[in-house]
Amino acid sequence: MNTPDRKKIEYTYGCPIDWERCQIATLSEVAKYIHSRPYDGHKGTFGHGLLIAGKRSMAGAAILSARAALRSGVGLFTVHTPTYNTPILQSSIPEAIISEDKSATHFTQPPQTTKYDAIAIGPGLGTAEDTSRGIAELLKREQRPLIMDADALNCIGTHRELLNSIPDNSILTPHYRELQRIAGKEFTLNNRLQEASKLANDHQLYIIVKGAYSAIACPDGQTIFNTTGNAGMATAGSGDVLTGILLALLAQKYPPREACIVATYVHGLAGDLAAVEIGQISLIASDIIEHLPQAWNLLHEQKETSKSF
Repeated sequence: MNTPDRKKIEYTYGCPIDWERCQIATLSEVAKYIHSRPYDGHKGTFGHGLLIAGKRSMAGAAILSARAALRSGVGLFTVHTPTYNTPILQSSIPEAIISEDKSATHFTQPPQTTKYDAIAIGPGLGTAEDTSRGIAELLKREQRPLIMDADALNCIGTHRELLNSIPDNSILTPHYRELQRIAGKEFTLNNRLQEASKLANDHQLYIIVKGAYSAIACPDGQTIFNTTGNAGMATAGSGDVLTGILLALLAQKYPPREACIVATYVHGLAGDLAAVEIGQISLIASDIIEHLPQAWNLLHEQKETSKSF
């Protein structure tokens, strides 16, 4: 995997980059963050993640996120979803626990969250008005960092007063249009990094700006550029996979900054491995999940190699 030079990153973002406040994530750097798994560990050791996802007709988003999390080392995993989705999820991801919403068709109310180590919300959620109220209730309850993706961000864009209620150090994963919605204004593609950095600093958030050379805008003003990934990953469900990986890492007690760096890197690396095998044109989100074991192994091997020097 070749590290892009600075000119390529500047070309991608269409603007000069303040390199004094930037970092480029590489294999050797990312491998340093990988946690070891103790020999006497059990499923409780590796955390319990809660995913709130999937309205009726969008169970697939929840499935992709859940599978990615389960392939990323989480010990226990629960999906909170409408009752309509229960048989679909139980047959598709038998390793997951199901928490049912009171609604048959969409998310309306979060479950009790005290037993979970990390929470993600958004994939396939929908934007019904009572879904937005459910998100507001979750934000009122939680002080811990959350992961917010997809329709959770779209609901925030519709109810921008909720932006101030997001806990500090939460992780948001918008694409360009979602970033515009949560910022409450339109801006050019070339200005997305500046807008993300301002939002991250103003609200003390980590914002993963998805796209070529995904960038992590940090609350302290630093920007971290990822070096993995390819155009084949521009496909439905790819972002749901990233959300699942992030959730697994937060549940395993990775700090939010490290979770962002490791998740974006391993997500792109799995996509690169998939593209080598099947090509970019045929790549789908499930292929990324299927190559996560190989990607995690490469990071683990790099960590072990680094120890020997």
